[in-house]
Amino acid sequence: MPGVGLRSRMEDVVLHTGTEHPDLLWIVVPALLSFVAGLAIGLFAYADRIRAWLRPDGSTTD
Repeated sequence: MPGVGLRSRMEDVVLHTGTEHPDLLWIVVPALLSFVAGLAIGLFAYADRIRAWLRPDGSTTD
């Protein structure tokens, strides 16, 4: 059967993604929290640059 070899390789890929890890929640939650914290720090650090990019010096806000 030609599809049998492909199927076993596809199953190996699923096994290596880590979705069966017993502590997956304890890995994903801190990763997401650190990503959001990084975004917040980046937005705070570059707020003046972002504001200047959105509103150039010569623009008026009527």
